[in-house]
Amino acid sequence: MGDKPIWEQIGSSFIQHYYQLFDNDRTQLGAIYIDASCLTWEGQQFQGKAAIVEKLSSLPFQKIQHSITSQDHQPTPDSCILSMVVGQLKADEDPIMGFHQMFLLKNINDAWVCTNDMFRLALHNFG
Repeated sequence: MGDKPIWEQIGSSFIQHYYQLFDNDRTQLGAIYIDASCLTWEGQQFQGKAAIVEKLSSLPFQKIQHSITSQDHQPTPDSCILSMVVGQLKADEDPIMGFHQMFLLKNINDAWVCTNDMFRLALHNFG
């Protein structure tokens, strides 16, 4: 990873850590958010670490597995990192579904935290 820019290294490490926590124990995700963090989950908005963890912990499946297809990372002018993820997920016995997720990462007290998180399933209704 030494040849990648530092923001790509940090973004990739964050993504790996996030989905490992999500797939194994969603209740532990609170460690990556702060009280000012915002989550938009399928159009629903949540603000604050407690509200975000409550939402993610209450999702209606017992087990989930994410598979990352691609990820892109950019540095922002204010020293944050913008990350976009495209992948697939399998929840319980449901069919595999595509998803998109974006994160804004900020270094606070020498730790990278997620200040903004947006998630959408890749569903297309052409009705």
